[in-house]
Amino acid sequence: MGRNLDIKQDPIHVDDIVCGKIIFTRHAVQRMFERGLVPEEVVFTIESGEMVKDYPDDQPFPSRLLLGFPKGRPVHVVLSFDPLSRRCHVITAYVPDKKIWNLDFRSRRQT
Repeated sequence: MGRNLDIKQDPIHVDDIVCGKIIFTRHAVQRMFERGLVPEEVVFTIESGEMVKDYPDDQPFPSRLLLGFPKGRPVHVVLSFDPLSRRCHVITAYVPDKKIWNLDFRSRRQT
């Protein structure tokens, strides 16, 4: 089904990591299309967003959930980081559902 989407840009600093290259997985590209998100919104979230949750034990690489507000709307991006190649992989991206997330979009509602 298609290839990954590579975005070339200057290195991006995300808290304690440096993304030398951003790679959008096929899954991320498909979900972004379904959800009406464009790569620029995801890159904006990576560049200027904040870390909501860290997943240091994820495999094959550590990942984190980022929150940004491109075009004034909340966007979550799950980003993994390969420390050897300095490549960041966008696993998925979505607009958080207000029914699931608290109004600050940083924590899930209690069920």
